[in-house]
Amino acid sequence: MANVKIIGLHKKYGAFDAVRGIDLDISDGEFTVLVGPSGCGKSTLLRTIAGLEEASDGTIEIGGEVVNEFRPRDRDVAMVFQDYALYPHMNVAGNIGFGLKARKMPKHEIDQRVMDAARMLGITKLLDRYPRQLSGGQRQRVAIGRAIVRSPRIFLFDEPLSNLDAQLRDEMRGEIKRLHQQIATTMIYVTHDQIEAMTLADRIVLMRDGIIEQQGAPLDLFERPASTFVAGFLGSPKMSFLPGKLLRGENGDAVTLKQTSIPIPAGRTLIDAEDGQAVLLGLRPEHVTRARDAGPEAGHVRYDATIALIQPTGSRSYATFSLDGTPVMAELQAHDVSRPGEQIQIDINMKRASIFDRESERAL
Repeated sequence: MANVKIIGLHKKYGAFDAVRGIDLDISDGEFTVLVGPSGCGKSTLLRTIAGLEEASDGTIEIGGEVVNEFRPRDRDVAMVFQDYALYPHMNVAGNIGFGLKARKMPKHEIDQRVMDAARMLGITKLLDRYPRQLSGGQRQRVAIGRAIVRSPRIFLFDEPLSNLDAQLRDEMRGEIKRLHQQIATTMIYVTHDQIEAMTLADRIVLMRDGIIEQQGAPLDLFERPASTFVAGFLGSPKMSFLPGKLLRGENGDAVTLKQTSIPIPAGRTLIDAEDGQAVLLGLRPEHVTRARDAGPEAGHVRYDATIALIQPTGSRSYATFSLDGTPVMAELQAHDVSRPGEQIQIDINMKRASIFDRESERAL
């Protein structure tokens, strides 16, 4: 196992700077997920750590050792790709043990490591099969097994689940998380799927245009996004943004929309915010629920809503209504609303709402 430290990393392709001055410190044994939209630089960063791409500037340390000049095989990392890259003429055991055989490891040790990895991944009954005889999830387990047997200092995953259907992705996410708990090795995982990032990571590193937009524990990014980009990327359904102005007064602050004034709970500090400042009020669906009591509890605001659209999911329904002309989505219980056009009272939890400066799109 080893920590990873990246200082001032750049990766350029001609005039294009794909990774722009990344500083990142990953602790020993941590599961870090690099997430972001296509083209944000996350896979380039991962491949540069692996040595498959040469850094244009900056340093990469693994276990306290600068590895910029090391070949990929000398960095002691194992990579699992989106494409399983299994040898079709080899059975599962042969595929898992191929790297060890290439390193001229004794056969009895190879067999033991292959069997240990197969037990860990639940594929001992598949060792004699060939890749063409396996499902997508089974092939992915074999690819992971091939990485496990090497006992590397770091595991690198480059969107390994993107070729699987939704049910298999759910299953494999659990397998990968369980694997990390068992072997406690440093893992760096790339995905564009925010659900994978939230469920797998000890720490999320959210990238945008080659830089780190925000990093931290999953719930920190979800509940305290640093910008509208972070707030909009994490969460499904995504956050609603309502344009308004910040009014500061002796009796408390409020966000004023076109016609509605929504008070901000007492005790909430808005850093460097000015009276009359143009802001965006960010509301996640789970912050907006159907009213249950005679009056709203402290920190909540009640609103009479006319439901425009209902999206039932089984255990709950997502209902869209207009708040001063801006569509807002509420998370309701399954039978809270029955048809579009129905009028209900909803409560907005302003204690969990986000407020952003409209010009900079940074959190206040």
